[in-house]
Amino acid sequence: MAAFITHPTHTAHPDMPEWCYPVPKNKSNAAITPERGAVLKVMNSLTRTKTLFQTASGSNTVRWYMCGPTVYDASHMGHARTYLGFDIIRRILTGYFNYDVTLCMNITDIDDKIIKRSNEAGVPFDSLSRHWESEFLKDMDDLNVSRPDVMTRVSEYMPEISVYIQSLIDKGYAYESEGSVYFDVGNFNGGEEGHCYCKLMPTAIGNAKLLAEGEGSLTQDFGNQKKSSNDFALWKKVKEGEPSWDSPFGPGRPGWHIECSVMASDVFRSLGEATGGMDIHSGGVDLKFPHHDNEMAQAEAESGSKQWVNYFIHSGHLHIKGFKMSKSLKNFITIQQALKQNTARQIRLCFLMHKYNEPMDYGDETMAHAVEREKSFANFFGNVKAVLREASKDDSAKWTSSEATLGKALENAKSEVYKSLCDDFDTPSVLKSLQTLVDAVNIYLLSVQSSNSKPVELIVRSAGSYITRIFKVFGLVPEGVEIG
Repeated sequence: MAAFITHPTHTAHPDMPEWCYPVPKNKSNAAITPERGAVLKVMNSLTRTKTLFQTASGSNTVRWYMCGPTVYDASHMGHARTYLGFDIIRRILTGYFNYDVTLCMNITDIDDKIIKRSNEAGVPFDSLSRHWESEFLKDMDDLNVSRPDVMTRVSEYMPEISVYIQSLIDKGYAYESEGSVYFDVGNFNGGEEGHCYCKLMPTAIGNAKLLAEGEGSLTQDFGNQKKSSNDFALWKKVKEGEPSWDSPFGPGRPGWHIECSVMASDVFRSLGEATGGMDIHSGGVDLKFPHHDNEMAQAEAESGSKQWVNYFIHSGHLHIKGFKMSKSLKNFITIQQALKQNTARQIRLCFLMHKYNEPMDYGDETMAHAVEREKSFANFFGNVKAVLREASKDDSAKWTSSEATLGKALENAKSEVYKSLCDDFDTPSVLKSLQTLVDAVNIYLLSVQSSNSKPVELIVRSAGSYITRIFKVFGLVPEGVEIG
């Protein structure tokens, strides 16, 4: 992905393996390196600390891969937590920090859950997955989540998956067993090449429950085919009642983890990255182990890279009124059900009021706070528009102490917003800073009203335009709107 410096390496959490800052291959690029200071810090799951953000190219180009949905049922608010949250971050990177982001997202359209559901419904797996893929994309459109630049479906990458698995076998990192193929964790971890397994959750190695979940409910009887219980399936041999594809290893289908390694590598290699690596990888926090750890192991084994992903970011859990969302608890809320209760803007504002990577409780009280915050900003924009309508070219533009106070409040808001967005996209703090500016404008308007004078239109316009600009970055206000 990038060359690595030996100084300074990042001091990670004591339980985490070493992580290195990416250094641009083209040293002539005026990129920000750790020695020279950086602007943006990101909570990197590979270090469990906030690390300085540096693109591998040293330019403003960001390559980002996001784990997409497994499409077998209606999308719920847990999906919204992930994809709406990362849409906000993507908008901040492009609209505020001026990065040129290429986002690739996969669609898992074949796996154990899809097969099981399609068999229960008596429909072909591809018909089921295409239906729910379409519904998922509609849900994202309804939430004003921007489409990815590249979308990859597992079912369209079977030739590439076979070639990739064969490469792992040839390099000694995978082995065939009774028609299936498994990744050899023992050969990969700490071998001659110096690879490290389980970078995200080192303490989870050997967790039987998580490993079983990663293999899928239809693959539990394959365990005795492995050299080690830590090994995981790259290719699953054909079973009755399941779709299959031909391969050098026999008919079957890919394991869950291999799909992302293959598709991400294929896309980013086509863009000129030799290892197929990336600047950012994102997904839900529940995917850390085994999915994301296994995905990185496969890719680093195949490419020879020691750091296929430079920054791994994860979205936090979403709970419903304090409880994990579950159909058995009857608190399962689909995105369409949520949109019947609140607008997409209100839901987005609610998510902005919470850090993207922290646990979030979703419910009536949480949404009530978001609705109240929306009303506050709506009243502010209404007041600004009233000032602009009533302004005359003959009005005084001279600043008094009142305008100076408001001008300082606007400067302070800009400074605080910048600091907050540089601090791991801290949108809750941004909204607090904007609310403080709203309060300052309201105080100013009351003061000029009480003195029987008129507000200086330009300073009020500047405050309204700035908050509108940040709202556009967050996806709360469409382009082309001058004020709120």
